[in-house]
Amino acid sequence: MCATELRARPRARDGYFVIRRPALYYDKPLGGFPVDFQRVTVANNESSDRHFFNSFSLVLGCLIAFAVVLFVVARLIGVASQSKNVLVDPMRVKDVERNLAPFAHVAVAGHDNSALNIAPASNAPAADVPTTGEQAFTKVCSACHAQGINGAPKMGDHAAWGPRIAQGKDALYAHVIAGKGNMPPRAGTTWPDATIHMAVDYMVSLNK
Repeated sequence: MCATELRARPRARDGYFVIRRPALYYDKPLGGFPVDFQRVTVANNESSDRHFFNSFSLVLGCLIAFAVVLFVVARLIGVASQSKNVLVDPMRVKDVERNLAPFAHVAVAGHDNSALNIAPASNAPAADVPTTGEQAFTKVCSACHAQGINGAPKMGDHAAWGPRIAQGKDALYAHVIAGKGNMPPRAGTTWPDATIHMAVDYMVSLNK
């Protein structure tokens, strides 16, 4: 046996490791028959994993790039559509003008303030005035009197309404018109006296 035969080392070939045995194993007979050892090949798993990782990274990168391009295109189309349709929409333009308009004007003494004159009430549309006491109650009065909020006597609470009704309707009319407690004058409306009277009469009729 020579030293060179014992120093045989595996060599890589086409992605596989070739393991060579020392020469003494090739020709030594075994039971009268020569033994011929063939090369043993071992798959290179590390190379296969690296190839898979590279392929997966390439596919993932392509998908991300496609998503970015798609987002940019959609954004450009959206901006163009908004500038053509949304920004020139009449309702939107009207809202913008109303928001930009000053909410108050200041009259300066000694200057021409005619531009600040408010149009007379006769030119304004007719106010939404209820025609019955029930409508007045439903529209405004029920906000407090239905649940007894802010100290208002609750509808159906005869103990709370009894002393008030005993004062007479004229006193109740005066309380509503002038305001009392947490209730502002005319219950926060601009209704005429006749409408106030109808609302009071309706509530009194339900609490007698």
